[in-house]
This record gives sequence, C-alpha cells and structure tokens, in this order.
Amino acid sequence: MITTKRRLLFYIYVLVMGAMPQFLLASDNDELIRIGILSHRGDQVTRDTWSSTADYLTDALDSYRFEIIPLDFDEIDPAVSRGSVDFLLVNSGIYVNMEVRYRVSRIVTLNNHMGDISLNVFAGVIFTRKVRNDIRELGNLRGKKLAAVDETSLGGFQMQWGLMKKEGLDPFKDFSSISFAGTHDKVVMAVENGFADVGMVRSGILEKMAAEGDIRLDEFKIISPVIYDGFPYIHSTSLYPEWPFSKLKHTPNQLAQKVAVALLKMSNDPALGRDHHGWTVPLDYQQVHELFKRLSLAPYEKYGRFTLVDAIERYWKVITLVLTSLLILTIMSTWIVRLNAQLKKSKRSLEYQYEIILNSVCDGIYGVNSKGHCVFMNRSMRQITGWEMNDFQYLNQHDLLHHTHADGTHHKIEECPVNLTFIDKQPRYIDDDIFWKKDGTSFPVEYSSTPMLDHKGDVLGSVVVFRDISERKKADEESRRHQKQIAHMARLNTMGEMASGIAHELNQPLTAIATNSFACIQMLESGSIAKDKLLDILEIIGMQAEHSGEIIKQLRQFVRKEQPERSITNINVLIREVLLFIEPEARKSNVKIICKLDKNLYKVLVQPIQIEQVLLNLLKNAIDALQAMNKDNRQLIIKTEVAGGNAVVVTVEDNGPGIDDKIREGLFDPFITSKNNGLGLGLSISQGIIESHHGKLYLHSDNSGGTVFRFALPVASRVNEVNQKLLSGHKLSSKKLVG
Repeated sequence: MITTKRRLLFYIYVLVMGAMPQFLLASDNDELIRIGILSHRGDQVTRDTWSSTADYLTDALDSYRFEIIPLDFDEIDPAVSRGSVDFLLVNSGIYVNMEVRYRVSRIVTLNNHMGDISLNVFAGVIFTRKVRNDIRELGNLRGKKLAAVDETSLGGFQMQWGLMKKEGLDPFKDFSSISFAGTHDKVVMAVENGFADVGMVRSGILEKMAAEGDIRLDEFKIISPVIYDGFPYIHSTSLYPEWPFSKLKHTPNQLAQKVAVALLKMSNDPALGRDHHGWTVPLDYQQVHELFKRLSLAPYEKYGRFTLVDAIERYWKVITLVLTSLLILTIMSTWIVRLNAQLKKSKRSLEYQYEIILNSVCDGIYGVNSKGHCVFMNRSMRQITGWEMNDFQYLNQHDLLHHTHADGTHHKIEECPVNLTFIDKQPRYIDDDIFWKKDGTSFPVEYSSTPMLDHKGDVLGSVVVFRDISERKKADEESRRHQKQIAHMARLNTMGEMASGIAHELNQPLTAIATNSFACIQMLESGSIAKDKLLDILEIIGMQAEHSGEIIKQLRQFVRKEQPERSITNINVLIREVLLFIEPEARKSNVKIICKLDKNLYKVLVQPIQIEQVLLNLLKNAIDALQAMNKDNRQLIIKTEVAGGNAVVVTVEDNGPGIDDKIREGLFDPFITSKNNGLGLGLSISQGIIESHHGKLYLHSDNSGGTVFRFALPVASRVNEVNQKLLSGHKLSSKKLVG
C-alpha cells in the first residue's frame, strides 16, 4: 500500500506534471520495464487509462521504471516475438494465442467495475440501430453490412462469430460486406452513422460511450440479448474471463512475482482509474481455448481436421519407406538385366565425347600425373606448342614448358604452380607467364592448374588449361601508348590555353634583363663606372635570367612525352613547380591562391609529369569556374595532408558556383564537360593517372556552393607492398581461366 505521504506526491504528479515523460522522474539507473497493452479504443485512450498503473508500479517497485506501450491488433505478435515488451495486457483471445505460440503466462486477471460491482468476466455484443425493424434476430443478419473491431478481437468479433456459427451463419460468407474498424468506438460510430447495418463490440462499450456523452443508448438495440445474474452490461454471448496480465518468457520470474503482488494490492487505489476495480488471481481460460477450437482459429487452425496432408505429415516415415522399397525393387529388377550393355555403351560414349570436347576447345589443355608426366593433351596444345605426347613420357612438364622466366632467369621446379597443386591440392590461376615451344621460342600465356582427386581425396594429378595472350598483350601495349599520346596532347592543349599568361611571365624578366643590360652599356659608354652599382645590375640580370630559365625548363619538362620511370617524390615540390605555370593565369583572372602544404608530408612513388598534369588540370578547372564569381571574391585553396599514415591527400578547393547536378554522375566520363569549348578529357585522363598510381580521385563537394576535388596517393612503402603482392600472385587463386 502507498503511504499517505507517497499518495500526496502521486496526486501532485498527476495534477502538475502529468505531461512530463516518466523517465524524467525516475532514476537514470532504474531498469525500464515495458507493458504492452492492446489499444482497442485508440492509443491516447490507452495511455490515459493505464499510465497511472505504470506510475503505481514504478513507485511500488524500487529500481524499476514501467512504461505503457499501446499496441494495435497487428502489432502484438511482432512485439512478443521480438521480446520488445516485458509484460502483456491483451484480450483473452490474443492471450490464448500468445500462450501457445510464445509461452506467455498469466499472473493476474483484470477486474472491471460497474458502479460498485466488480467484474472479472465480459461478453460480446451484437447490436444495430433501434430504427432497423428489418433486423430482429440473428437470422435477419444475412446480406447485411457488418462492422467489427478486428479479426483477432475476442469481445469485438470472435465471441459473436462463435455464437453465429451455432446458428449456421458465416460472417465471411453470409454478410454483404465485413469491415474491421480497429477500435470499439469506431464500430459504434459506423453503425450510428449508417455506414454499417450491424456492429460487434465487447460488453460495456455502449454503456461507457453513453456515459461519456458520445451516444444515446436508447438509439440502439441488442440482437439475441442474454441475461446473467450479477452481470450488469447488455450482451449477446456467453461470459468469458477478463483480460489477463501476463509475463513474457524472457521476463524474470522474480520480477513477475513482485508485479503480481503489487497489482493484487491495488484495490481501491487511485492508480486504478475509474474503469477498473483491481486485479484478481489468474482465471481459467479453457473456455477461450474451446471457442478457438470450434472456430479453427490459431493456434487450433488444424484442429479436428485430418486431411491427406495430415496423413503424410504423421506417417511420412512409413510412406517414404514403402515407396522407397518399391522403387528400389523396380530399379534393381531392370538394372541387373541391362547393366552390362549400358556400361559398355556408356564407356564408348564417354570416351568419344571426352575426345570431342578436348579437341573442340581453342585453349590448350593437358593433364599430368603426380610425377609431372603428361597423360593427355588436346589438339590445340599440340598445335600451339608443337609438343607431342611422346615428348613427355620421361620428362617433367616443367622441364619442357616453363623452365625459364621471361627475363631469362631459371624457373625453379619447386616454385612451379603446377607442381604446387600436387602438394596442397589448391587450384591456381596465373595471369601472366610464358610457355616454351618445341622449336625453342616462348610465348606469353595465362593458365589455370586444377587438382584431380580420387574418391578418397588423394591427388592423382592436375589439369592445366592455358591460353596464348600474345595478341592481347600487344593490344594492351597499343592502348597504353595511345593513352600516353592523348595525355601528351592534353598537356600541349593546356599549355596552348595558358600561353599568353606564360608569355607575360617570361616577358617581365626578359624586359628587366634588356633594361638593365642597356643601363650597363650606357654606364660603360659614359665612362662613369661605379663598380658596386654595376655589380648590382649584373646580379639583377643574372637572377632574372635564372628565373626565366627555370620557367622554360619546367615548361619543356611538362610538354615532353613522359618516361615510364617513377621516382620517390615529395608532392609539395610538384605543386610548387605547377604553380609557376598557373600563377600568371591566376593573377590575370584575379584569383587568390592559398597554399596549405603539410611540411611533414610522406613521400610518394609517382611519375612526376603525370601528377603535374593532374594538378594543372584541377587548378585550371578551378580558375575557369571562378570566372562566374565576383572579382573581389575569387579564392582557390590547395592543401596537402597525411591520411592514416599510409596515404597523402591533395585537396583543390574553390568557392565558385559548384557543379551542375546534370553532369555530376558522369563527371569522370570521357567527353563530359561543363565548358563551352572543353573536350571533356581532362578529368577522365586525370582519374586514369591517379588510379594507375593505386590512388583515388573523387569529387567531395556538395550542393552548398564551391567545388572540392581530392586525390589520395599511397606513400612509397605502401606502393611497394601492393606491387609485391601483385608480383607474388597474391590474387591468382581468385580467378578462373575462361575457355
């Protein structure tokens, strides 16, 4: 029982802080206990009705905080199956289903009250409007429009269904329509407003709605009314036990016992509200089980029926044994007679098909035993290599086919992939190797080596399938050469666009050289030679000449065709060299360049000219984009930083208008450009260059304005690690040779 002091605090909570969430009044360390309650009259009504009970339990049980979770009819099963609630208060029909399916167990049963009368049973009501003189008894319901609460509502549909079944009525067939409103109140209003001819609700609903002023009770009449002594509500069906308060399987028994004791002590407590009289010991719900059996409802949907499927499910072992025995006898009787003929025919057919398949494949195929001697080869193998079966009788296939690497070094037999297959029974795929022909020449191949195993799993040998990739390698080389030409032309095109800026940049030091040279000449001609003055002028001439030479050197280096060699370089050095080209155009376009270069940057293994081309393309694109901005607000930021200790990240950011969504997705595709005179190859070439360096180029900007391009390059040690994995055949086993 709650003490007087605690009762006073409870009233203060209800009157002053009723709108405040429960968790603000409980300790942060209290364990949250969720009570799922069937929301048969709507979520808000459910919370208003039961929140005081949750507050009572929170106050009565230390270290626990209780919360009401309203559940619609279709939300109950998922909530119980997931265990998202700890206790459950639902109608007796849903409880019976949960009891069988999820081992939910009742701990107390609800007591409702009518005036001073306490009730722990309820019934179902079938009603219509009083003016419907055509509806007087159950037999008049055929062809009418029916409104019920839910197909799983015990008092709002299932009790009435059981009653109608006794009278030979089927609500799903004998009514013109049936609709489920979801709540009892909606069913009553549907009948009152003429949307339905007949309604079904639980007992007490009509009286409560009349008391609340929602309806007038004298405007309705009950179909097939029943009177029980001591039961005050109008109803049509037998009485069934009230809603049980039950615990889920995962809820601790000790907690359930505490909750049950607290609920049984709630009689005459304000937490009960005006509709409830408290709780009683759990009642017997066998009557509900019997109703569900009669209606064939879950969990008794198959109760009382014994079909062919049931017979199969019950006696499937016997049926399977009999059918299997008959089948075996039939097969054996025919198999013994035809066995010898079939075996001979199959053997000839297999040998013929085997030879046809081998010889029809364009790739070379040969098989070797565990000693490395060839046991079969197809026609393509002989045509490509010139070797015959007799050549392999006494020699290992390694000694004839791939004894030497492409660079002329000896290929050790213990490193041979085919021989390794005998040892570890693992298939292998080699994407780039050479085989040697009988005439002493070699050719590039890709091949797979697959182990042949017997029924015990022991290695018998392996099958090797190879393909001559000479033409493909030529095509790859031609493609790489073509890409280099395109990249070279792109650099020349970029230099052409920047020619005026570079010419202006060269003109300044050349003008200074000429002016100071004339000054020297005049000083010499006048005869008034000041040695210190002359040295200063000559120093200026030398500095300007050196600056011009550096620009010309970088320009010649940039436009020449790059060499394939890569070197370990600090990316900041390449950025400063590119700025020599881009700064004249930036000044001409009133663009302010801000450099944020990390001084402690790791070095990267790159082809410098290619990376300079990427930088120049990104910077020039940014300057072009800034032409649409105000001259006083054009800003370009280039930044370098270390990412995670294994990569260097370069960022080129501008505050321009950004990139149109229409071209964002295909931005890196060839011939996609936002410039009027652009070819759309710059970003495509740049992406290919960065990816060839094991890096990634991507657009990082959003729709808020401006454009941010970033590319990441692995540090030199990481690049060497990747290359070593590729050279050692790290990915060879993940591929298959396609015939």
